[in-house]
Amino acid sequence: SLGWTTDAAGYRYEPRHPVTGQAWPDIPQVLLDLWAELADPDVPPDACLINFYNAEAKMGLHQDRDEADLKFPVLSVSLGDTAVFRIGGVKRNDPTRSVKLASGDVCLLAGEARLFHHGVDRILAGSSRLLPSGGRINLTLRRAAPARA
Repeated sequence: SLGWTTDAAGYRYEPRHPVTGQAWPDIPQVLLDLWAELADPDVPPDACLINFYNAEAKMGLHQDRDEADLKFPVLSVSLGDTAVFRIGGVKRNDPTRSVKLASGDVCLLAGEARLFHHGVDRILAGSSRLLPSGGRINLTLRRAAPARA
């Protein structure tokens, strides 16, 4: 498994935790099964990014382009408060639309949509009781390293 790290040198995928030097934990089987069913039954994900959004959090429009092979999809699972998710097109100035992603929703960016610009406009605080202190957890599965032949 690979982890996403950020430091003074920038951000990147790493095989070990930057502080502890430990390998990242295995991706839970339930998430691997979801990936196999919805994304790619032959090539498993090697990274599961975990982002927490508090009530004030946002994420600007961006493309996920840091993976070695952009043909593999990105699959996200939303837990907790609803996010107002904005998605556009391949070009940054393409029209966008907003979709509410509630707790338990799964979003798959595959094919042409793999490179669509996307982001989080806002979190709808109090829309879920899953997390006692509120907020949203987003689990994002992806294949970061090249697939082995």
